[in-house]
Amino acid sequence: MDWNFTRAVVTGGAGFVGSHLCERLLSLGTQVVCVDNFTTGDRENLWELLKTPGFSLLEADVTRWPSEPPGPIDLVLHLACPASPRDYLRLPFETLAAGSAGTAWALDLARRHHARFLLASTSEVYGDPEQHPQREDYWGNVNPIGPRSVYDEAKRYAEAYTAAARREWEADVTIARIFNTYGPRMRADDGRMIPAFIGQALRGEPLTVAGSGTQTRSICYVDDTVSGLLALAAGAHSGPVNIGNPHELTVLAIAEEIRRLTGSESPIARIAAAEDDPRRRCPDIGLARAALGWAPEIGPAEGLARTIDWFAARTSPARETEKIGGNR
Repeated sequence: MDWNFTRAVVTGGAGFVGSHLCERLLSLGTQVVCVDNFTTGDRENLWELLKTPGFSLLEADVTRWPSEPPGPIDLVLHLACPASPRDYLRLPFETLAAGSAGTAWALDLARRHHARFLLASTSEVYGDPEQHPQREDYWGNVNPIGPRSVYDEAKRYAEAYTAAARREWEADVTIARIFNTYGPRMRADDGRMIPAFIGQALRGEPLTVAGSGTQTRSICYVDDTVSGLLALAAGAHSGPVNIGNPHELTVLAIAEEIRRLTGSESPIARIAAAEDDPRRRCPDIGLARAALGWAPEIGPAEGLARTIDWFAARTSPARETEKIGGNR
């Protein structure tokens, strides 16, 4: 990867993927300005970063058009948005604003600095897809007024705004469509499948599988997702480009693998399926392979084991003692 960015702005940089992205940018020698209002981001994700030379934090809401960070900027990565169903269902208007006003602010910032712009979009733009696997030329099957629409349509609008900036301003932009990403720093209570299953298995509780469990997901370890985002930022492709792992698994198989890796004897419990829950989700990454030379390297077993270790360490007796002692 030919990397020549000196200073980047990452909106949503205190979030799960955003904090990993900030960390990797710093390791490449790029200074980082993290912009976050901590609606869903976690300050703990930034503890070590705040001690790192070249990192700074701007606590601000990008949907309210804050003052821009001082100094030069040559890369803007827009990740700010509630991303888990639990978050975007309780924050519908904030989610829509992140895709609209937040994208407008981030693109305007990039335009004024003549910076490269990357939008972190999502596989949710494909909705409950009728094409399988999903290619970037597929327009999707989205319910525009269903409960998931606040997230789906926020990202679809953000993509449309980004594409308009490329056409009208000749802006240097690209769009990543991120598929299910998992790994350390996911919030245990964010409602997503993998942290929920891991927490339940570690506590010896039933693993709650929604619906039949035959619906599929393609899970990508966060290190691979970040590598894909950086490869896309460093290249010239305007996107959209799928960033995900094409290893397709049923939700039930993921639950059973987590149960095996944790050594848990927790039973599988069925709960009602979520409305508009996609039946199949799997990326075609042919474009990412050809245009970016990127493909995921960490398989589900290894990635899940790393994630389980991280969650287990955070629920250990030593960790609880540290929290009670006020060392957080």
